[in-house]
Amino acid sequence: MIRSYKGVTPTVPDSCYVDESAQIIGDVVLGEHASVWMNAVVRGDVHEIRIGAHSNIQDNSVLHGMKEKYGVYVGDYVTVGHSVTLHGCVIEDRCLIGMGSIILNGARIGAGSIIAAGTLIPEKTVVEPGSLWMGSPGKFRRKLDEKDMASILRYANNYLGYKEAYLAERSK
Repeated sequence: MIRSYKGVTPTVPDSCYVDESAQIIGDVVLGEHASVWMNAVVRGDVHEIRIGAHSNIQDNSVLHGMKEKYGVYVGDYVTVGHSVTLHGCVIEDRCLIGMGSIILNGARIGAGSIIAAGTLIPEKTVVEPGSLWMGSPGKFRRKLDEKDMASILRYANNYLGYKEAYLAERSK
């Protein structure tokens, strides 16, 4: 469901896929070819949320900001895995946020990084570009190589294919 809040309506280009069970509320802007999957909540009621082009927000994820302080900003070609919580944080381009991860207010995930499944990134943590972090709390494990970078884009591209298939199914 896409709905306005306090007179602000989400911006969802025609190239996007938003599942009917997802909730997109208020000050939310999706980039071209973005997708928001089953039961995800993107709640732009207390601060803005921006999701970049070709990015995907998978099933049961929650994106929310902190009133008057932190919005949520997701770059281009980002994969946000199942049941992720992004709260008042920045995810730069070409990142993979693993299933069940939690990224808190003021955190910044540098471009081309992987946050492993189940990782907790505490408030105001800065993840350097091209890094692998894992654990609770998350800790730096290693720099990513070219193979890792290719896998990040492979996940994003898989979801672009799924998006097209679901849009085609919807138009039948």
